[in-house]
Amino acid sequence: MPFSPLKFRFNRRIAAVALHDVVMAALSFEAALALRYWVAGEPYPLLREPLDTLVFSAICAVVFQFTGLYRGIWHYASLRDLAAIMRSAALALLIFIPLLFWMNHLQDYPRSVVVIQFVLLCILLAGPRLLYRAWKDGSLVAALSRTADRRVPVLLIGSGPEADAFIRQMQRDRQSAYRAVGILDEKESRLGRDVRGVRVMGRLDELAELVNRFRPEDRPRRAILADTKLSGPELALFVDSAGKLGITVARLPRLTDFRRHGSGPAAGPRIELRPVDVEDLLGRPQQALDRAAVDRLVRGRRVLITGAGGTIGSELTRQVAALEPAAIALFEQSEHALYQIDLEMAERFGELPRQAMLGDVRDADRVDAVFGAFRPDIVLHAAAYKHVPLTEGNIAEAVRTNVMGTKVISEAVARHGVAVMVLISTDKAVNPTNVMGASKRVAEMVAQALDVCGAKNTGPGQPHIVVVRFGNVLGSSGSVVPLFQRQLAQGGPLTVTHPDVTRFFMTTREAVELILQAAAMPSETLRSTGKIFVLDMGEPVRIQDLARQMIQLAGLKPDVDVKIVFTGLRPGEKLYEEVLHRAEALQPTPQPGLLLAAPRMVDAAELIAALDRLMAFAARCDEAGVLATLKELVPEFQHAPHGQDKLGQDKLDLGQDQSEADRLPAV
Repeated sequence: MPFSPLKFRFNRRIAAVALHDVVMAALSFEAALALRYWVAGEPYPLLREPLDTLVFSAICAVVFQFTGLYRGIWHYASLRDLAAIMRSAALALLIFIPLLFWMNHLQDYPRSVVVIQFVLLCILLAGPRLLYRAWKDGSLVAALSRTADRRVPVLLIGSGPEADAFIRQMQRDRQSAYRAVGILDEKESRLGRDVRGVRVMGRLDELAELVNRFRPEDRPRRAILADTKLSGPELALFVDSAGKLGITVARLPRLTDFRRHGSGPAAGPRIELRPVDVEDLLGRPQQALDRAAVDRLVRGRRVLITGAGGTIGSELTRQVAALEPAAIALFEQSEHALYQIDLEMAERFGELPRQAMLGDVRDADRVDAVFGAFRPDIVLHAAAYKHVPLTEGNIAEAVRTNVMGTKVISEAVARHGVAVMVLISTDKAVNPTNVMGASKRVAEMVAQALDVCGAKNTGPGQPHIVVVRFGNVLGSSGSVVPLFQRQLAQGGPLTVTHPDVTRFFMTTREAVELILQAAAMPSETLRSTGKIFVLDMGEPVRIQDLARQMIQLAGLKPDVDVKIVFTGLRPGEKLYEEVLHRAEALQPTPQPGLLLAAPRMVDAAELIAALDRLMAFAARCDEAGVLATLKELVPEFQHAPHGQDKLGQDKLDLGQDQSEADRLPAV
């Protein structure tokens, strides 16, 4: 045994297996004698020697417990279990025969019964196990696996079908790189049992204690997640604990993702380990989508997506296409990005009518032509400049795209009778310290004003304009995750702007589902006119912690194998992001995890006049005029072109003077 015995845990399933095996032992004793006497032509009454039967059953009970026969999980029974049964049966008979000789000199116990009893006992113990496996899997082939050479000791997390498939493949493949030496699982019924001879040793929180029980040569060097449901804080805590023990963490693909290799019935899955997804370390469960409402919104309608080649736009395109719209239009400024997403749509959704349209959202004539040609029912506006340092260096262009582009799209929506428009905003629009955030806050105001005006004009064809605000999207272009991945591939160091910088994170799937879910929400029921949808993203994540976790997932040690270097806040960057302004009241929605904020409103006439000035300054590339007008529209905007001061500075008290914005009359 590679580890010391486990502390006793009562397990009802183990008790049931033990009872079954003891009954089978008693039956094998009686059947062997009856068969032997029947062949000799002599009758043999049942329980002729009840004491002998009882003694043999008791010996089997002790031997089977000692050899671990009860711990095997029947669903994963294999030839390895059959070998264990044969060893246990032989040991039980080797103990019983001398004891029976001492008791009655083997009276009425012919010598040939030993062989018959051994065969019957093996059949009665192995038969139900293999039949149960055949019933579960539909075939006995899966149970007929061989052991193989094993090398790197690994610890499996989870004892389900993925773990069974991994162990079976490692035992078949003599070139295997791994050998499973133990399993951790949270299921009470699995604790103390075996999967193909590999013990379910304990729970995840017992990792350190259990690892110390191994001999040095069997001490696991890697933990492999076979439990696809393990994620969030539980996974982050486990990765941290494993890292402290020098154990790297990887995840198995799902069974449906296993690729076959070889040919014929003996071909097995090629199991390729993959790193733990960064999404798994989000720190909270991912929010789910009400697919019925979204399906009703999209199915059979014409959908236009701006910025369709970007991270959010491309994922929006994929999910919308899967919901069977009547047609889809991809509007994108980048020729390469448009080509890529259009090619993907052709390969995956070849039957779906679609149009790939090049153009700039700032070009009112081109936008009007696109809307007139396609006649969309739903517009998802994802086109924007979003990289904070780049927008700081290109202020006029950022404002023209983020503000004027939103105004052009919103006016086209109203003019062409579009039913629903969704504007994608950001948490950087709250108490902004950079041009990107301030420009997105003005874009929100434009959409809000048009939504309120549309609601007041109750005539037919008035659009419902939805604003969606969310945090950083894991893995999106320009985000911290791809940066860390590139730096890790180069051997480090990983660069973090500040030890205490934090961000709200969401997955790409969450971001896209939030957009679609918000669009599907009935505005009349929620009274959401002019309001902003936000995702409940839990607690913000410290970027330094994210960097350390990614280093650990790469099988390395932070500050030892890969350094973390603090570089100082970038232009326009602040330590802490906020999803809501203090003046924005929250209200729940019927969809869990989706909230509705009531933001401050501005006078429509003042907004239009300020927008005209803003666009005039942007057209002349007058950055001072642009910044002054942004400050006029967004009084809480405190521009920090060199970052939020120096390392170590406390969080700024943003929003300290909001009286002017709060006094502005609503539309």
